Amino acid sequence: MSVSRILLGLLEPSSQHGYVLRRRYDEWFGTSRPLKSAQVYATLNRLDRDGLISLAGVAAGVGPDRRVYAISEAGVVELDRWLDEPDVPEVTASRKVLFAKVLIALSSGRPAEPMLDRQRQAHLARMRELRVQRQSGDLLGQLDADFEMYHLDADLRWIDGAAARLNRLAALVNAAPDPAAAVPGTHGARQENR
Repeated sequence: MSVSRILLGLLEPSSQHGYVLRRRYDEWFGTSRPLKSAQVYATLNRLDRDGLISLAGVAAGVGPDRRVYAISEAGVVELDRWLDEPDVPEVTASRKVLFAKVLIALSSGRPAEPMLDRQRQAHLARMRELRVQRQSGDLLGQLDADFEMYHLDADLRWIDGAAARLNRLAALVNAAPDPAAAVPGTHGARQENR
């Protein structure tokens, strides 16, 4: 998630200081990982340096004075570009790890089905948590829960599809030539090191 572009979007309706931006970000996007103050101010400094925001004034507060920022014309152009540009769908690292675990388990002679079953149970447990969150949450919380639940549902379909193909996949993985066999003096090293 682009914190800098989100902060630009939060600044567009009105000038604000970092504390308000951080609170709004955490309220809308930071349920699982709130922003640290240092990250907000470092990001605001970069946006200012890049000409996407500017200092609009200083507001007196209970503690130190607070710098108030406003989005610049260049910032609005950048925000428009970011909003108009579709995100490239990508598989997250955790999903790639699951794929890798299946292949590694099968290539090493371990059963992959119990691992897939455990992963399925973990996904279902998380979906139960999200259902509770969705029922008791506000509209933003419900939308956030839906987003994660739909992705978990896709993962579950993949897990079921992989489980249905484990025998064929094991045959394919184990039919691959052993790279150690091509190196003199290393034939069979894979079996010896197990």
